[in-house]
Amino acid sequence: MSDNKPEAKPGEGIRSMRSTTAFRLINFELYAKPNKIIMGLGLAAVAGVFGYIAYMRHKYQALGYYVAVKEDGREEFVKKKSNWET
Repeated sequence: MSDNKPEAKPGEGIRSMRSTTAFRLINFELYAKPNKIIMGLGLAAVAGVFGYIAYMRHKYQALGYYVAVKEDGREEFVKKKSNWET
């Protein structure tokens, strides 16, 4: 019997080990090579979402409103005002 097993190369890690098809299907991420284009698109999307959240938070805080709780437990947005103003 001859072994037609491919030689393990450095850096392949778990890809070079013998495993079942079910294990490879369940743990797909262990065997797939990283795709830099998809990774870059995902990183850009996450950065865009965080940037948008930061922008909206800054814009909301610049308006000067805060949540005030009334005596009956209701929450209401109230414009900040200074005690120094008459």
